[in-house]
Amino acid sequence: MILAPFDKFFRRSQERASNPRVPGGERYYVVGDIHGRLDLFDRLITAIEEDDSANPPATTRIVLLGDLIDRGPDSAGVIKRARKWQKAREVRILAGNHEEMFLESFADPEVLRHFLKHGGRETILSYGLPRKEYRQLSLEELFERLQGLVPGKDRDFVAAFENMIVAGDYAFVHAGIDPHLPLDEQRRSDLLWIRERFLRHKGPLPKVIVHGHTIFDEVEYKRQRIGIDTGAFRSGILTALVLEGSQRRTIQAVEKESCIKIKHKELTS
Repeated sequence: MILAPFDKFFRRSQERASNPRVPGGERYYVVGDIHGRLDLFDRLITAIEEDDSANPPATTRIVLLGDLIDRGPDSAGVIKRARKWQKAREVRILAGNHEEMFLESFADPEVLRHFLKHGGRETILSYGLPRKEYRQLSLEELFERLQGLVPGKDRDFVAAFENMIVAGDYAFVHAGIDPHLPLDEQRRSDLLWIRERFLRHKGPLPKVIVHGHTIFDEVEYKRQRIGIDTGAFRSGILTALVLEGSQRRTIQAVEKESCIKIKHKELTS
């Protein structure tokens, strides 16, 4: 009899893991790491809007999992497009580790140095700094130049990104969670940066975690997590996970031979 409550908890956990759901009447489009690929992002937005219109009416919610910027060619354009989309419908955006580096670069030249080595160079160039001028600037000069190069509205927009979003049996984060802590005790540093401690964890988690941050060739579907960063900046594949009830499917913008096509796929366990 003493073990009965634990047995019930275990069964509920197993049921959630095998048949997780988002709240009834809601449809979620969860987009993985964009990394400056405005071309893929634009095409995926169109595909999501078309998909939403083609399906029965629902309360539609869109979640961007962070790392909108860096590495790809048009981070400034991605930020502008995300802001525009957010004005048209409910779009919630999570902070990624690249957004954190970006913001901290305005306060610390040493963070700027690190940022530049991890895709920040492309972000800065996307704000209109000529390549020739960029190459001629010292780190200290670039730090001073940066203050006026990126509009304050863009910095404020990025600073307002969220850390975690919960929807029914799912939780959306950028990188993952500390598997040994409840959701309400998670550290921001883990939500934005964690990798191996989360990916290697085999036990139960508080929710099914949908995350980006770690690149997979295909959507990584595991019992307790779903990884949807398909490496848009290098693979040319940007993925959106669609969740409705207990159903899961993906929409992908796929670049092939300079042409971007849309692929739909049911996601099975």
